[in-house]
Amino acid sequence: MPNKLELSDLADAGLSDPAPSRSGATRDMEAVYDIPVTVSAVLGKATMQVSQLLKLGRGAVVELDRKLGEAIDIYVNNRLVARGEVVMVDENRLGVTMTEIVKADRA
Repeated sequence: MPNKLELSDLADAGLSDPAPSRSGATRDMEAVYDIPVTVSAVLGKATMQVSQLLKLGRGAVVELDRKLGEAIDIYVNNRLVARGEVVMVDENRLGVTMTEIVKADRA
C-alpha cells in the first residue's frame, strides 16, 4: 500500500476536475499543471513516548484522536485544504472523497 496519495489516485477515487474555466484563464493555468504536489490524508494522530513506540510490534493497535466515521484531514503540501472520507477504490486500493473544502485565511 502506498504511503501517500497521488493526484491521479484522487481522480481514480471519483474526484473530478473543477468546473471548466474560461479559455484565457485555462491557458494561464497550464504553466502550473505539471508542478508536483504532495497530497496527504490524515486519519488521526497519537502521542506516545519513545519507549512505548519501541514496544510496538506486528498487530499492535495505536489509538488515534479521531472517532470512527469522523472526517479525515486532507493536506496539500502540508496545508489543510479539505476534509473527507475514506472510500474503497477496488479490492486493494483506498481513496479519499472530499466532503468539505477548508477556506484558509490569507495573512
